Amino acid sequence: MEMKGWEKRVTLLAIAGGIAGLFILGGCTDAAKTSKNVDADAIAEAKQKFQPLGKMPIPKNNSMSPEKIALGETLFKDPRLSGNNTVSCMTCHNPGLGFSNGTPVSAGIEGKLGTRNSLSVLNAGYHTSFFWDGRAKTLEEQALGPIENPVEMDQNLDELIKELKGVADYQQKFKKVFNDEITKDNLAKAIAAYERTIVMDKTPFDDYLAGNEEAISKEAKQGMVLFAGKANCMVCHGGPTLSDNQFHNIGISGDDPGLLNVTKKDEDRGKFRTPQLRGLMYTAPFMHNGQFKTINEVVSFYNKGGDKTPNQSELIKPLNLTKEEEKALVAFLESLSGDKK
Repeated sequence: MEMKGWEKRVTLLAIAGGIAGLFILGGCTDAAKTSKNVDADAIAEAKQKFQPLGKMPIPKNNSMSPEKIALGETLFKDPRLSGNNTVSCMTCHNPGLGFSNGTPVSAGIEGKLGTRNSLSVLNAGYHTSFFWDGRAKTLEEQALGPIENPVEMDQNLDELIKELKGVADYQQKFKKVFNDEITKDNLAKAIAAYERTIVMDKTPFDDYLAGNEEAISKEAKQGMVLFAGKANCMVCHGGPTLSDNQFHNIGISGDDPGLLNVTKKDEDRGKFRTPQLRGLMYTAPFMHNGQFKTINEVVSFYNKGGDKTPNQSELIKPLNLTKEEEKALVAFLESLSGDKK
């Protein structure tokens, strides 16, 4: 889809600023047509359960403009947002790593380690809650959270605003974008506006949904059938974003309380937000604690039915997938990202 103005999405075809690698998101070169006689009806039926990502929802109180997006990108990359001017948002959300950081848990200011994997910013503008435990309800609220976190950026927001007001370039840009001075609210709006442009919707699978039957392989199509059927993935990974935007205890061992920290309800112990799946091949390692290095390990974990932890969701149970079916499911998941070169 041809986009204009601010709607010309990042889509990871190239990341501005010269810091990231190049993502090539075209159709798979080894794709093959599905034989007319091999599960054609099952494939057609499964395909109907998926839909394109769709138009980015924009809040009424934070309209988009090229100037606001550019300001947000500058702030996203600026280490002055941290307490010792060494850590930026991009430290944990590197464009070259799918806007994640490639390690099991994040390292913030002075190398301090967090306890959770850095969630990718890819398609974050479609979410209805933020962070693994959903403690932020808007992208604007999320944008400020890491700045004050003592393990991440460890910056007092009031002190940050004073510091930014001392930068003439920021004074001019905030005045132009908001017709206002630099405030915490305007800071959050600018960063969130930029993050809403970080969209991946040009994958081989999206090309396939648009009608190109050769965009994904026969094996990936079989994986799609499994994803929508026997593997039961769509019970949580459904809808346009391939996430139900809900919270589940999927049976990961460990003592992280997850959603319990937010709701204070014991039944929410160990529940974490369902991540969206486009671009997931760039965002390893996986799960809230980053315990799996590959998507193959993730599929094997679900196939065995989790670790049988306390409060594990009844949705998580053994799938009885064969090795060939696991391989096909991985092929489908790979089609959600395309080739990285």
